[in-house]
Amino acid sequence: MYKIAWLPGDGVGKEVLDAARVVLDRVGFDAEYIHGDIGWEFWKTEGNPLPDRTIELLKSTDACLFGAITSKPKDEAAAELAPELQGKGYVYSSPIVGLRQLFNLHTNLRPCKAYPGNPLNFRDDIDLVVFRENTEGLYAGVEWHPVPDAVRRALETHPKMERFRDVSNEDMAVSTRIFTRNACRTIVRDAFAYAREHGYGSVTVVEKPNVIRETSGLMVREARAIAQDYPGIELREANVDAMCMWLVKNPQDYAVLVSSNMFGDIISDLAAQLVGGLGFAAAGNIGDDYAIFEPTHGSAPKYAGMNKVNPIATIRAAKMMLDYLGERDKAAAIERAIERVIKDGKVRTYDMGGDATTSEMAQAIAAAIEEG
Repeated sequence: MYKIAWLPGDGVGKEVLDAARVVLDRVGFDAEYIHGDIGWEFWKTEGNPLPDRTIELLKSTDACLFGAITSKPKDEAAAELAPELQGKGYVYSSPIVGLRQLFNLHTNLRPCKAYPGNPLNFRDDIDLVVFRENTEGLYAGVEWHPVPDAVRRALETHPKMERFRDVSNEDMAVSTRIFTRNACRTIVRDAFAYAREHGYGSVTVVEKPNVIRETSGLMVREARAIAQDYPGIELREANVDAMCMWLVKNPQDYAVLVSSNMFGDIISDLAAQLVGGLGFAAAGNIGDDYAIFEPTHGSAPKYAGMNKVNPIATIRAAKMMLDYLGERDKAAAIERAIERVIKDGKVRTYDMGGDATTSEMAQAIAAAIEEG
């Protein structure tokens, strides 16, 4: 029996995880699901959306299924703290980003596949996989406002800071984009290894080295070096802005995409929309020793409690978890069931033009598993 951390989070998170549980039970996955506290309510009442008890819980489990999270900008988050916590120095940060960094879940894997029969498909022949570096870049959290004097002095060693000479520290904000060679190598090698294992013919590194020369340049140089270890898999290079255009123009021409944290976030959402939107978009946050699986949509508070949203993204995340745990037959059974339900077209949630509920979609996929 596996031990699975169960983190519903906010908004529709509980509903979509419950839907995934229906499918996992039907496929015969033997697991103990251990509930963990995470999300906005714990930020408001405890000043911490990721309590220490939840971190400890994850350490005792084999993998984690995560629902959805509500995140708000710094000032808005502070305003929603309980009165007794106001003004005591609590600063909100995303709990899912925190989990990625705490457990070094360096690889964010996001498959974007067009299922035949989905009326939302941009094209029916799209089969993309995005590898997003998951712990560094602009999400590293190294930023300041106002800018401290020591940071200001360090920045002023660069000649291009001259144009900001008359800008006060209070009127300046700095967010750093930090890449390390090891993280670049890890995400690129994971992308090439996946392409080889699953028969994809190309890996496209998506960056902006003509402008962001040092960080994007490091990623591209490492990709060129690692590509030499994978003969037969073509390395392509694309600037992120052009990639957004080409994904809309010719998405069928691309296979595995690899990028840094922010750019990977952007292109994976674009790719998700090409195959039906966030109701179909799942992700795995994968490290050397642990992994967290989630739908990539948000908490959708306006739909919370309505049993309305599409649970397929979360069911696909559960399928990815089974693959990670080595339960390949069960994962394949879920994949076939999703394909069958979508192709049949009798059960569609509101985003697909139908009126099926969250739980009805889950039951339809579960029933398709039994059909074999």
